[in-house]
Amino acid sequence: MSKSYRIAVIKGDGIGPEIIDEAIKVLDAVSITQGFNLKYEEMLLGGAAIDETGVPLPDETIKGVKKSDAVLFGAIGGPKWDNLERHLRPESGLLGLRKEMGTFANLRPAMVYDELVNASSLKAEVIQGVDIMVVRELTGGIYFGQPREQLEDKAYNTMIYTREEVQRIAVVAFDIAMKRNKRICSVDKANVLEVSQFWREIVEEVAKDYPEVELSHMYVDNAAMQLIRDPKQFDVILTGNIFGDILSDAASMLSGSIGLLPSASTGKGVGLFEPIHGSAPDIAGQGIANPLATISSASMMLRYAFGENEAADKIDAAIKKALSEGYRTGDLGDFDAKEIMTCTEMGDIVADYASR
Repeated sequence: MSKSYRIAVIKGDGIGPEIIDEAIKVLDAVSITQGFNLKYEEMLLGGAAIDETGVPLPDETIKGVKKSDAVLFGAIGGPKWDNLERHLRPESGLLGLRKEMGTFANLRPAMVYDELVNASSLKAEVIQGVDIMVVRELTGGIYFGQPREQLEDKAYNTMIYTREEVQRIAVVAFDIAMKRNKRICSVDKANVLEVSQFWREIVEEVAKDYPEVELSHMYVDNAAMQLIRDPKQFDVILTGNIFGDILSDAASMLSGSIGLLPSASTGKGVGLFEPIHGSAPDIAGQGIANPLATISSASMMLRYAFGENEAADKIDAAIKKALSEGYRTGDLGDFDAKEIMTCTEMGDIVADYASR
């Protein structure tokens, strides 16, 4: 009997439905050739959930996600919901879902395809060969710290990390480093923040269990500069929630487009796999979104959630083949382009290559 996996599909807002449809197309193609079954169940989150249920994270979505084997997620948000109270905005729904799922580790690869080395705003010699994994703590830090309050004359948020939170994200990063080039740069602000000093001490404790891994530390402001100056110095970057949010977006632009890069949020149970870009409401419905980041996220889902490494390899190879043959979406410009594709056309090309 062939294996079967249950996927909770959250298309979300803006371009979310368009890019998710293309990822499912590719997943279906590769599942046939690799001999496993995929069962999808659509669920609501974000603005789409607000419009239908009045809240950004319905209870039905939480229950459905916890019964699934993985979540494939598009994007949420848009100006339509910007004026709602904070707890009713789409982004609050996503933060709440991550917390409910216990997905404390966000994995964001940033790699530069040789075929697109000229698409970056940086010089080719600086970025060619870049292959970085940013490991971001996802459910702690200033985004979740209590107390938090907004008063008439001031507002404040509190950055808090517990020993357990730092230990478990550090273990994830070291385990990943062992499968890569065995180098970790832990990014903090230990020259100013006590919470960063605490973070650094615990990371060094965890490092003792991984003597083969070279550990270094860097302040976040310097790390931002070094990502632009010499990105190839990094292998695995380990950092907290707010620093990881900023640095992973900066690293993504090394590739030439934020529309290329995936992410995985993993932890205690069901993992969530999503492109790192937003909902791009300005181009929604025009058929010009780049689906490659979402397709790559689907590949990460096969690899990290299901252990279907061969299927994931086929998707990754199909993306590379499409790019090497000159197929581009509009966000990539005309760099060595054979043809500018629509979102659907790019999905068709990758699905065809992945099925071979």
